[in-house]
Amino acid sequence: MIYVTDLHKKLGEQQVLSGISLNITRGQTHVILGRSGCGKSVLLKHLVGLLQPDSGKIVIDGEDIANLRERQLGRIRKRVGILFQSGALFDSMSAAENIAFPLREAGIKDEEVIRQKVAEALEMVDLGGEQEKMPENLSGGMRKRLGLARTIVSRPACILYDEPTTGLDPIATDSINRLIRRLQKRLNATSVVVTHDMKTAFHTADRIAFLHEGRIYFDGTPKELLAAKDPILVDFIEGRSTESEE
Repeated sequence: MIYVTDLHKKLGEQQVLSGISLNITRGQTHVILGRSGCGKSVLLKHLVGLLQPDSGKIVIDGEDIANLRERQLGRIRKRVGILFQSGALFDSMSAAENIAFPLREAGIKDEEVIRQKVAEALEMVDLGGEQEKMPENLSGGMRKRLGLARTIVSRPACILYDEPTTGLDPIATDSINRLIRRLQKRLNATSVVVTHDMKTAFHTADRIAFLHEGRIYFDGTPKELLAAKDPILVDFIEGRSTESEE
């Protein structure tokens, strides 16, 4: 579904991505792990054209999007949806209006069709019947699910998740993890999950890539990651700092 080849990106004076190469298989969930600030979200934003690389290729469904202009990216974004870390909801709109927004932007005018698609999206994220709720009246986990409903209402072929469980309690985190797996199966969607949460990684992933110093340091199955003996990987998995206590 997605091929990334020798991707480089510098933000200001900082070299964030230093030759990323990654293949994401259609229909699978690929988790991108790494420490905070390592460039995971920067990589994710490249996959939907929100950032353009300094060099390298990003091929989605056979098309290199690395140098496409904003207008040309429209057709790509119909196939690739993103759930932002904050949910990126419109606080002045109800749940139904938030979900309907991309449908109206796509030119759908039939209100009955919009109503049905909104109801179906809410049902898929376990928010059935919550059309009239305002975002401010939803819990953190519900806001994440509402943002996801808006992402999937247009049935994208690929769903990108930017830190989907950040700020959630363990029960809400488990709910989101189960939802990611369920949607992958129900929609037959390719999923890319950026996280530093090990529980999310091992619960949702078919494959895991570990980002370190701007490169893919490891790419394999969850079982292969658990079996790794590399100190950098082991320290991350076990949440162990290498800094002295003194």
